[in-house]
Amino acid sequence: MSFKEQVISQIKQIPQGKVATYGQIAALAGSPRAALMVGRILHSSSESEQLPWQRVINSKGRVSIVNLSYPAELQAQILREEGVVVEKRMDSYYIDLNRFLWRI
Repeated sequence: MSFKEQVISQIKQIPQGKVATYGQIAALAGSPRAALMVGRILHSSSESEQLPWQRVINSKGRVSIVNLSYPAELQAQILREEGVVVEKRMDSYYIDLNRFLWRI
């Protein structure tokens, strides 16, 4: 299975009410230093693969913009609807990774 296929598979496994980091997905897919590539794959495959893109955030627990069609506000709103507590600080949205990080 290619790295891209592994990334897509891992993202599809993130349960509702949990989040994963780009780095975590990269490590699970076999390339721990490929977090940026996970972002690119997510950006290019979110719609075609029906990925739960909103569940992937950065390593600081900050909601990230995947694509201009999906602003941070939308990502935060969807996560809240899934039961994730999202806190707004300044111009960013944050999630408590100790509480909501997907652990395998």
